[in-house]
Amino acid sequence: MTAKRQAAALLWGGLALGFVAACAPRLAPAPSIGRAQAIPVSAVKVRPADDAWPPLVAAGWSAPEPMPGPINTAGAEDSPYPTHDGQEFLFVFTPDINIPAEKQLLDGVTGIWSASAIDGSWSEPTRVWLAAPDEPALDGCPFVLEETLYFCSVRVGNLREVDLYLASRRQGTWQAWHNAGERLNLGLDAGEMHLAASGTEIIFASRRAGGFGGFDLWRAQKTASGWSDPQNLGPGVNAAADENRPALSPDKRELWFDAPSQRGLPGPAVFRSVRTPEGSWGTAEEMVSSFAGEPAFSPDGQTLYFVHHYFTQDMSRILEADIDQSRRLSHATPP
Repeated sequence: MTAKRQAAALLWGGLALGFVAACAPRLAPAPSIGRAQAIPVSAVKVRPADDAWPPLVAAGWSAPEPMPGPINTAGAEDSPYPTHDGQEFLFVFTPDINIPAEKQLLDGVTGIWSASAIDGSWSEPTRVWLAAPDEPALDGCPFVLEETLYFCSVRVGNLREVDLYLASRRQGTWQAWHNAGERLNLGLDAGEMHLAASGTEIIFASRRAGGFGGFDLWRAQKTASGWSDPQNLGPGVNAAADENRPALSPDKRELWFDAPSQRGLPGPAVFRSVRTPEGSWGTAEEMVSSFAGEPAFSPDGQTLYFVHHYFTQDMSRILEADIDQSRRLSHATPP
C-alpha cells in the first residue's frame, strides 16, 4: 500500500502495532466515509502531463497511463490486485499519503477497497471491512484465490509486527477473518506474497536468514503436510537490495516484482524474470522505471498494473499515488 512506502511503520514497523495495542479496545476506527470526502481539500489530482517523473516502460509495452474509471483519486491508491476471474479489482487507499500512521489507522477509509467489473468498466469502489468496528486494524496487500482472501495486517494478537491473515467469502462479503497461522507467519516468515492459481506454489518476500540481503524472494510448495521449507529464488532474482511484492503472470512463466532501479533512475522499479525450461528463474530485467512498483496482471496476462508515485521535481515530497496500466504489445524486452 502507499502507506507501506511513505509510512513504513504502518505495515513493516512497530509504531502502528504499538499504537493499536495501546488504544484497543478503547478507540475504534472512525465511521466509514466516502473516499472523496476523506481527501484533503488542498489535494490536487496530478495528471500525467504534469508528472515530473513519469514512468518509463520497456519496449513491447504500451505507454503507461492511469487506470480509467473511478479507481484513481487525488488520494493515494496502491497494492492493485485483479482477481483471477477478472470480476473484482482490489486495491489499498489512503486519503493523504503524508499523514502519520496512527491517523491513517483510525481515519475510517485507509484500507482495502474493491471495485466490480460492469460492462467493461469498474464500479465505484467500496470498502472491504476485515475487522470488527471496535478492533483497530490496518490492512493491505490483498490477494484472492477462489473464495479466500489473503491480506497483511497490523492488529492486536499478531505473531509478528505484520502478519498474514485469511478471510472467506460468504454470501458476497468477506467474513471469518483469522490469522494465517504459525507456518506462514513464523516458519516461512512470509511477507507480501503471490500464490499460483493452482494454490500449490507460493512466492513471497522475506528477510529470513540465508538470503542475499534485505528482502529476498522465496518459494515454497504445498504438500500433504503443509508448506515445504522455502527456497531462495537465487542470484538471478535477488541481490543485496530489497526485492519485494512478487506477482506471477497467469501462465506462471514470468515473475514480476519491485526493487531499486538498476538504471540510475529515481525510486523503485518493476522487474521481470522468466522461468527457464529447468524451472529456475532467469536474470531479472528492469521493465518499468521511475517510482514504479507493486506489479499485478489482468487474468489474460496482457495488462500490467503497477503503482506510480508522483513526486515533486526535486523529489523532496511525494504528492499522491495512482494505479497505472500498460498493455503487452509483443514479447516485452528491456529498453
